[in-house]
Amino acid sequence: MRPLRYSINVTLDGCVDHRVGIPSEALHQHAAENIARADALIFGRVTYQMMESAWRPPVEESGMPAWTAPFAATISAIHKHVASRTLTAVDWNAELIQGDLVEAVRALKEQPGEGLFLGGVSVPLTLAAAGLIDEYEFVVHPRIAGHGPTLLAGLPHLLDLQKTTSLDLGDGIIATTYVPTSRSQ
Repeated sequence: MRPLRYSINVTLDGCVDHRVGIPSEALHQHAAENIARADALIFGRVTYQMMESAWRPPVEESGMPAWTAPFAATISAIHKHVASRTLTAVDWNAELIQGDLVEAVRALKEQPGEGLFLGGVSVPLTLAAAGLIDEYEFVVHPRIAGHGPTLLAGLPHLLDLQKTTSLDLGDGIIATTYVPTSRSQ
């Protein structure tokens, strides 16, 4: 069974708005290494479209710093599964998830391989509520955003986690990984 790993950038006040993180070379290198450990990514429509618009064009045409090129190459190359009720087709090495999201992800996890990597806000909330996420990585940025969206807002139960690793990415950014220990109702 493939593990499902979730990683999200989050501010000290819990904001997961992608525009408020602190971009750095080390952060992008770490994200590329995480993605490279997976067989595929799982995104919702919003995250898929955001990532595609940012990372599909060649770095030279996108306006992104040259040091983002390895991340762009890694995310472009990996297979993607996209959960959407509105899209009828996707490309960029992607396919739509058909039917019930929870059942579809259970089926993906049952396939052999190294693992699945999850990004975004809404789809991870659904999968966390269903107990399908095997590993959580919170990449904490030393910033107060003062707004949302916030991390896993609306989770219908407590989720107890045990820290497994912590990595200093510089600039005050810390990536800490946790595994679930229990699900409290």
